[in-house]
Order: sequence, then C-alpha cells, then structure tokens
Amino acid sequence: MKFPRNARIFRGQLDAAPFASVFFLLVIFVLLGSMLYAPGIRVSLPSAGELPLAGAEGPTLSVAVTTNALYFDNQLISENEFSNRLYTATRNLGKPMTLIVQADKEVTEEKLIHLRILSYQAGVQDMLLATLPRVFDSPASQQAKP
Repeated sequence: MKFPRNARIFRGQLDAAPFASVFFLLVIFVLLGSMLYAPGIRVSLPSAGELPLAGAEGPTLSVAVTTNALYFDNQLISENEFSNRLYTATRNLGKPMTLIVQADKEVTEEKLIHLRILSYQAGVQDMLLATLPRVFDSPASQQAKP
C-alpha cells in the first residue's frame, strides 16, 4: 500500500528574528534568576588546602556560627537554648555524637572554644570544623604522590 507524501525539502531562507528573540529571553531569565532572593544566611567556610579531611563516624549534628549568631536546625537560637537542645539530643540518642561546626571565617577562636565547652557539657564527644574541600588536584600534586 502506498501512502501519499506531501513533505518537501525546505529551500527558502531562515528568518533570524525568532531565534534572536528566544536568545534574548533566555539571557533575561538567566540574569533575573541570579538576582533572586535565596533564603538562609551566608557562611564563608575556610578552605582545607592540602590537609587531609577527617570524617565523622556515627550520628552528627550541625551548627552554623557567625560572628554574632548561632544557627541550629536552620533556626536562629541563643546559647542557652542551643546547649539545652544539644543536651536533649545527646540524651535521646544514647550514642557518642559528633558536632559539626560550620564557622564563618570571621569567627574568633574564643567563640569556637566557648562552643566546644558548651558541647562538652552537653555530652558531645567530638567536634569537627567544616571546611571547603579542594576543587581539584593539580597535575603536579598527583604526580608527586607515591
């Protein structure tokens, strides 16, 4: 059985106006999308450099620290409330727990030591500082390693 074909090869010129309008719309969406509000607080973690990164075994809790605030469970809390919630979390879990601290670059050592004392009093066994990992290894460092 033969079907009739009406398809013909296009031999005319393409109009560039529709392509240009779609391109400009995409550019506008990308520019406006980068200016949208992103909820949360910006924390600049320090870079790990060439240090080997440690991991945590077992359950972990995470806290973000800036120069003037503590954020636990994505909420701004006071130090007293933080120690109370940390204490209840360690008692409910019953296992040794690791606290992961996401400290901003401007946070002082004094504040980190105070946070360590609060976590130790609440029953947290270990505290790790979160850092940014290396993006990639350079070819020279890959060849130097045995």
